Amino acid sequence: MENQPKLNSSKEVIAFLSERFPHCFSAEGEARPLKIGIFQDLVARVEGEMNLSKTQLRSALRLYTSSWRYLYGIKAGAARVDLDGNPCGVLDEQHVEHARKQLEEAKARVQAQRAEQQAKKREAAIAAGETEEAPRRERKPRPAPRRKENSERKPRTDKPAAKPQRAPREERHTPVSDLSALTVGQNLKVKAGNNAMDATVLEITKDGVRVQLTSGMSMIVRAEHLMF
Repeated sequence: MENQPKLNSSKEVIAFLSERFPHCFSAEGEARPLKIGIFQDLVARVEGEMNLSKTQLRSALRLYTSSWRYLYGIKAGAARVDLDGNPCGVLDEQHVEHARKQLEEAKARVQAQRAEQQAKKREAAIAAGETEEAPRRERKPRPAPRRKENSERKPRTDKPAAKPQRAPREERHTPVSDLSALTVGQNLKVKAGNNAMDATVLEITKDGVRVQLTSGMSMIVRAEHLMF
């Protein structure tokens, strides 16, 4: 036993346990939940091997069970295993919740460490003059559109003043005095009150003149109501 190599780190102890108990421990990938009280089983099984001490075993177990891949394996419905991979009961809900909180806290610590390291790098770069804040560019006013060459500027012309509107000229009509002067088809005016309507002569009778208005209506009109 004096010639056995000595394991100096917890990672080396975990690698040894993964080879010695492959159905219980794993060196990579998701880890299976361990049996409660597995430390005592380890002490009994590996006592004297690889010059391992209880302190080394306890430190290796602490590192193994606090790793992210082990905490990912602590989930509802998963079964604990002993050194030979035999099931040793299902995980309690409080153990699953505790593992979830541990994982969240571990992720938060890593993110905080990364943010702190990035801040230190930026401060060191600024102190060394490697990075400078870019000056803000002033916004220039947009230039006015250029007038095409050889284009003459048209003089501004004032609009002529509107001419006053004249009152509509009253139409003057001549009364018909002689019916014999009329002919069929002739256009004339028929007086109706203060208005004069367009009409066409259809027939000349002894009682008057039959005319047709533009509306299509025909009537007999006396001579005193007819005008040219």
